[in-house]
Amino acid sequence: MSRVAPQRIVVIGAGIVGASLAYHLAAKGAQVTVVEAGGIASGVTGTSFAWINTSCAGTDPIAALRGAAIAAWRRLEVQVPGLTVRWHGALSYGTQDGRVSPSCILIERARISQLEPHLRQPPQQAIHEPQQGALDAVAATHALLTAARALGATVRTHTPVLGFIVQDGRVTGVETATGVLEADVIVLAAGTGTAALAQKLGASLPIHASPAIFLRYQAPRGLVRGIISSHAMEVRQDEDGTLLAAEDYVDDAPENQPAAIAQRTASAIREELAGAEALAPAFACIGLRPMPFDGVPIIGYLPTVKGVYVCAMHPGVVLAAIVGQLASEEIVDGQPASALEACRTARFLA
Repeated sequence: MSRVAPQRIVVIGAGIVGASLAYHLAAKGAQVTVVEAGGIASGVTGTSFAWINTSCAGTDPIAALRGAAIAAWRRLEVQVPGLTVRWHGALSYGTQDGRVSPSCILIERARISQLEPHLRQPPQQAIHEPQQGALDAVAATHALLTAARALGATVRTHTPVLGFIVQDGRVTGVETATGVLEADVIVLAAGTGTAALAQKLGASLPIHASPAIFLRYQAPRGLVRGIISSHAMEVRQDEDGTLLAAEDYVDDAPENQPAAIAQRTASAIREELAGAEALAPAFACIGLRPMPFDGVPIIGYLPTVKGVYVCAMHPGVVLAAIVGQLASEEIVDGQPASALEACRTARFLA
């Protein structure tokens, strides 16, 4: 049966997931418009630790999707100018969260000291995952959107979505303050704002804003070579010396505000790493991650109205590359992806 590919696609959200979707859709010849209520990467993308890993604790309903994430990022590195991932590997020990990945290697103290020579007290053993890496999520988002623009895409920032035009059970346009954008398909990739957009279309998606603490420090260069995830800290370092750390959100008590946690985490890092005495907090905030109720990404068409595709997930940075690839194949080529079957919206809207 012949099928006409959608020509006009509006992607709502200019975080890293929306940017990946825009690039992949434009690469397939679609006429793509990205609409963003704020600035590029102004949501949770800008507060992401951005650790690209395939680890998962317990049974993983998206194992195939997660397992393809690293290869998808490696492909994008080749395709997209200015997109760089630092594949420096990760060390994990003492976390007791049960996370494992197919590439993990158990290493001893001597090797740990070689990989991270500034550790004051290297553990007897650690899990080493050499294929893992990290990126600057904001820079990657800009690189993807620049590549999408080169393929003809349009990006409209500071353009909130006010509503949708629906005719005969199908979305035909997106209402904004500057006018209506006609569309054959719209993609909801607005992070924690996705649920509210879906509600405007009569669909109730259980997505909550899951808080996490994101921290940046000024630090001497070369303090951390890869990613260290331990009972005491989760840290990595950019080439310019900026040290990034992630912490769990506790509550809104004064002693658990981001600035206070930044000071406590700094003390923990100084105890763990030789040479970290001059470590100084530079930035601390709460990032709100779009977390589906069951923890599984929500990806696919809404059954309640035609022409609406949803992409809401955590971890967004990890999955952005592979989801952009597979979702664009579903939207433009009409090729269902088996790796996305566990993610369908129908599990909530049946």
